[in-house]
Amino acid sequence: MDDKESVRVGVAIRRRRRALSLTLAAVSGRSGLSVPFLSQIENERARPSSNSLERVADALGTTAVELLSAADAERIVEVVRADHSDNPPGTRNLIKGQHQLHALEFLGDHDSGREFQHRNDELMYVAEGAVEVEADGTAYRLARGDSLFLSGGVRHRWRAAVPDTRVLIVAVAEHIKAEPE
Repeated sequence: MDDKESVRVGVAIRRRRRALSLTLAAVSGRSGLSVPFLSQIENERARPSSNSLERVADALGTTAVELLSAADAERIVEVVRADHSDNPPGTRNLIKGQHQLHALEFLGDHDSGREFQHRNDELMYVAEGAVEVEADGTAYRLARGDSLFLSGGVRHRWRAAVPDTRVLIVAVAEHIKAEPE
């Protein structure tokens, strides 16, 4: 999480703790994190790791996602330019930072031998070229404009079937837990 986000998370944690009439010592006992560390988080002097944020959320009877949502007082609009150069070769992040949604663009081939299995849902869209996908033991060929939805837990691998293939992958972030309605 970036510095601005961690600041807002500290405020959200303090608000939630006070709403529950809990002391820092009580949250410390429930989370296993020290009182000084919790105080630093709340006072915007420390950034909680994902693990620490989960522990604090559990101690407050909520989730890290809810704390992040409560902390998100401002609306975000970001443009990622096509020439953005912070990406590994053949890959481009379509969204900057850590959000509830991940979106990547793959250009050409990638490690087609690698198998993936994500906890959360994923959508694959072929913008150019063609892709061969194996998902749960079944082979699929996707052409330009085709998409493939994979629910969380589906084992899969894919490879570009023709040169100059562009694949967009959109997925719900791994830290989001889908709840049945």
